[in-house]
Amino acid sequence: MRCFEWSPEASRECDSRIDSSDPSAVELVSASITLHMQACRRAAEPVVVVCIGTDRSTGDALGPLVGTSLRQLDGDALRVFGTLDDPVHAANLADVLRRLPGRGSEPFVLAVDACLGQSDQVGTIAVGPGPVRPGAGVNKVLPAVGSVHVTGTVNVGGFMEYLVLQNTRLSLVMRMARVIAQGIVSSIRLCRGTDATDVGEGAVMMPDAERAFNEGEAPAHLPRRVVIP
Repeated sequence: MRCFEWSPEASRECDSRIDSSDPSAVELVSASITLHMQACRRAAEPVVVVCIGTDRSTGDALGPLVGTSLRQLDGDALRVFGTLDDPVHAANLADVLRRLPGRGSEPFVLAVDACLGQSDQVGTIAVGPGPVRPGAGVNKVLPAVGSVHVTGTVNVGGFMEYLVLQNTRLSLVMRMARVIAQGIVSSIRLCRGTDATDVGEGAVMMPDAERAFNEGEAPAHLPRRVVIP
């Protein structure tokens, strides 16, 4: 079994990019989210997932698809804003952020959104510290969202972004949504079973993620330690 060192400073510099078609993608997304939460989240801080986007555009439906999947996978145990039935988008984002729950303190917000990028990034998932900036790809100015963000590159940016989003392959978006949702649920369940701010000597890799690191398939800058209860 292999164990890797990690620090909050390394996490702040990390912006892992994971191929959604990788057989280990769920495990890698889960590990990366968990490590960023360990760096940024205070113990017992409530976790809220805000999934941004609209089902009126195929590419922009990534967030609502993730939110709907999270509701199905984790029921009412996880607070989720943004689903296919009740999306969080440009028109209601500010109002949703004002309604975020918190027991005497601000919640820890995990933000999920689609983005456009370079051709070699299409189909990849990025996890990083700090907020996502919704609408940036289509030149909208909206509130920043999130303590940690998860973004999926659904298509190529730089030209006619609205049309590009509407002509994105549904199969790609659904695959990415499945990976992100399962990765989030796995990470949240890990954090429920342990103190998410404590990484002890017993920290181990999930089997598929460990194999990916050992074989050099995982991104070199992905945080490599995760607590398994």
